[in-house]
Amino acid sequence: MAYFFNKENSEFPAGRVEGREKVTGAAKYSAEYNVNGLVYGVYVGSRIASGTITKLNTEKTLQIPGVIDVLSHTNKIKVENLANKDKFSDIWLTLPLFHTNKIYHADQHIALVLAETYEDAVYGASLITAEYNEQTPEVNFKARLNSSELQNLGDERGSFEQWQQLPYIIDEEYRIAMEVHHPMEMHATIAEWTSSNAIKLYVKSQNVNGVQALVSSVFGLPKENIRVISEFVGGGFGAGLRVWPHTIGAIMAAQFVQRPVKVVLNRPKMFTQVGHRPESWQRIKLGADANGKLTGILHQAAHANASLASHYDNITGITRKVYGFDHVKTEFTRTDLNIPVPIWMRGPGDASGCFAVESAIDQLCYEYDFDPVEFRLKNIAPYQMETGKPWSSHYLNECIERGAEIIGWEQRSERPGSLQENGWHIGYGHAVGLWNARRSKTSASIELNNKGIMTVRTAMTDIGTGTGQGMLNVAHNQTGMPKNQIKIELGDSALPPAPSQGGSKGMASISAAVVEASSKLKQALAKQVWKLEQNSDLHSTMQFKEHSVIFSGQQPESITYQELFQLLEQDSFKLEATSSPGKEIEKYGFVSSAAHFCKVRVHKSTGRVKVERFVSVVDGGTIINDKAAANQIIGAVVGGIGMALLEKQDFDTSSGRMIDNDLAGYHLPVNASVPIIEVSFINKPDPHLNPSGAKGIGEVGLIGNAAAISNAIFHATGIRFRNLPVTPDKIIMA
Repeated sequence: MAYFFNKENSEFPAGRVEGREKVTGAAKYSAEYNVNGLVYGVYVGSRIASGTITKLNTEKTLQIPGVIDVLSHTNKIKVENLANKDKFSDIWLTLPLFHTNKIYHADQHIALVLAETYEDAVYGASLITAEYNEQTPEVNFKARLNSSELQNLGDERGSFEQWQQLPYIIDEEYRIAMEVHHPMEMHATIAEWTSSNAIKLYVKSQNVNGVQALVSSVFGLPKENIRVISEFVGGGFGAGLRVWPHTIGAIMAAQFVQRPVKVVLNRPKMFTQVGHRPESWQRIKLGADANGKLTGILHQAAHANASLASHYDNITGITRKVYGFDHVKTEFTRTDLNIPVPIWMRGPGDASGCFAVESAIDQLCYEYDFDPVEFRLKNIAPYQMETGKPWSSHYLNECIERGAEIIGWEQRSERPGSLQENGWHIGYGHAVGLWNARRSKTSASIELNNKGIMTVRTAMTDIGTGTGQGMLNVAHNQTGMPKNQIKIELGDSALPPAPSQGGSKGMASISAAVVEASSKLKQALAKQVWKLEQNSDLHSTMQFKEHSVIFSGQQPESITYQELFQLLEQDSFKLEATSSPGKEIEKYGFVSSAAHFCKVRVHKSTGRVKVERFVSVVDGGTIINDKAAANQIIGAVVGGIGMALLEKQDFDTSSGRMIDNDLAGYHLPVNASVPIIEVSFINKPDPHLNPSGAKGIGEVGLIGNAAAISNAIFHATGIRFRNLPVTPDKIIMA
């Protein structure tokens, strides 16, 4: 993928280097590539949630003229690493697809109809039936939850007994409903075998190198023979971090029919096939001393898990990071059910845990007459409590102070339920969020040609977060090259390797690699053209301008691109660089943080909650692309509104099937649900995480949102809600 703007275009569209491709339709998403001889695949899902298939009826489907075949456990090409249970152990695999007749959850893939047209494949899939040996499914998390199964996570700090007699104690339970990823682009795969042991894949993914590695493992192919392309991604939210069974099946089918195969999941299958945030239960017991110092906390948590494959949401992790507790005990368990496999969803673990912790702290403040803002400022962890390391940078206190000023915290009524206007109860809420800032080993290349065009490349995807523009901004800042002479290529495993676009480490990782590549480019040219072995001041003295390279203090001080490449006797110059975390991770704790404030209106008679105002102030280090960064926080707040007020996926306990697995029945925030969201960044560089000073913000923008909203509902009504979402019926019946 190459993003480039004509040099004659003086109005460079700031903020989105790929914007033109997207708005003109030139951008190709994974289902949109033209491949000769394409076969269309549509999956058939199990009608039961537990049991085994005894017979698969495909006769009617195979009579359709356009149907080529039906792939299932009865006629698949054997894949050894799927057939062998001992080898089927990779944590990224979720199903030995077509190598078992066992049913683990409703709508599990049991057959793949392959046809000349999509319409024939859909029709053919509708005619397939199966006969089962059905077992009673287990899908009721609340009924199956057994707190006696809680296991100590082994990271207890201090002593649980020492703080049980504190004057201020809160002990409550919290529940959060299952949420489903709903990116705009549905998941798709085009699989094309280019030879007997080489394949090209167009896959919606947040990690093309991860897809490459897993496909290599499953099918026994050399990694270099697998090319994975994911140039444009229409949202991920964590659903693109696994290689899901539909991709494995497309690869098998393409081998089966000896033609390229395309599979696109429809919206109902997006509910069952690409993960979700699991339903969870928590208990928080925390205590503070007479001076309002948080002293001890017990955090117990459990979440629903699939019997098919294991997943772990680190719900209690937030407890050990945000506040300066001297005494911490965390316990956790999972409950295996006949449900689809969960996966990390934006702010995984911490978003769930933060709701409980921040709700409990808010309750403590109101019950014992502490100001929630002042209380949090007093109790922020002064260093990384788990390790004793100093923070590399941590400006949560500034986030809180600025957010309180913007929202007008001092003007709120201190007594919950006391402020009303035209039948609406008005309330203010506050919560904070934290996320471990990090980066991973990442590579990038820079190529400069004799036309003065600089191309920056990496395999990392851009899932809508603005990675491409961020890379361009870093390259521009490091080299001086005008932005309209920089091209960006990414989302292809053939490019320099990079980690997943997830966990809020994308920009922190790739920015460091681009800085390193820019430095290597300057060093190489200084050596080859100016015969200098080392020059530590290249960042300011060598600059790439529109027509030439300027090297202050050297002779020649200016050289055109044409002259440069005549001297080099080549048309372009390319190099690759890799940047990895160093010893700084042994010395410091790294964290991104946010303070969230909101104002709500609650109509108790109708149960309606209107989020009237929302303010998020974020410490994300250096903000490389302010528009995309603000967009990330705005989107995160929308997700928080959904988590707090709307999103809930239920199962029918008798059949084990999902209820309302479509966007008509599953409620999401719409424009009317969302106010103008006010975003502010501290914008101070982290001095040690990476050369750019950037820290991730995608996760922390969500963490704490739901708590801020539910805390505001309490302030408006005087009623504390501990189960999400807070739907109108709960308010009416409270």
